[in-house]
Amino acid sequence: MKIQERTGAGAGRPAVPAQPSVGDRLPTPPRERKPALAALAVLLILLGALGATMLVLQVGNRVEVVKVTADIQAGESVGNNVTSVMVAADDSINYVRWSQVGTLKTLKAKTTIYKDTVVMGQMFGSDSGVTAGKALVGLSLKAGQYPTTIEPGDVVAAYRVSSDSGSSSSSSSSSSSSASSGGSNSLIVDRATVSEVPKAGDDLVGSTSKAITVSVDSDKAAALAQAASNGDVALVLVSSK
Repeated sequence: MKIQERTGAGAGRPAVPAQPSVGDRLPTPPRERKPALAALAVLLILLGALGATMLVLQVGNRVEVVKVTADIQAGESVGNNVTSVMVAADDSINYVRWSQVGTLKTLKAKTTIYKDTVVMGQMFGSDSGVTAGKALVGLSLKAGQYPTTIEPGDVVAAYRVSSDSGSSSSSSSSSSSSASSGGSNSLIVDRATVSEVPKAGDDLVGSTSKAITVSVDSDKAAALAQAASNGDVALVLVSSK
């Protein structure tokens, strides 16, 4: 009887599933690693950095070229009178790249090259191109000191001009004598051949002068160069015959 009562009492209770202990929990599956995605992310970062670098370098599309830091006379080498500057790239202009400066130093200037000029390939050659007994002289002339129609090959006469006025206290006779003497001494070179005239747009940036090169007899070069350095030269076209 006792056995039956216990059995009956337990029969009415709901069945409760056994709870697993803490140590019996199922393990969490490991995360799946995706090395291909990680590599792709790194590649995209590198491409972005490279693109940004190229964009910075190409802003303005500039190149490093040679500029002279002193006047270079015809037949001379640039020596160490050079520096590098950045300019806008232009395939139509024959710039001398800074990477070519070593080769440039082995060449000679064909004409006078003035300080702060950006160098171009046609300005130099393996020799100066100066004929024996002749000298090339560079003149920096303002408007009114040369004919507007002047071109390479023209024959010109070079005169000494000056803005200095004579003494107002001189007598008329002495003034006349002085003027006569000045007139006889005003001609520097009676015949000079124009070697180079810059084309439109090739003048030095910011300059109001035109750089004209003339070929003269060697014995007249010093006087002409001295007058030119003072801005006291004017050219006049003369007959080529």
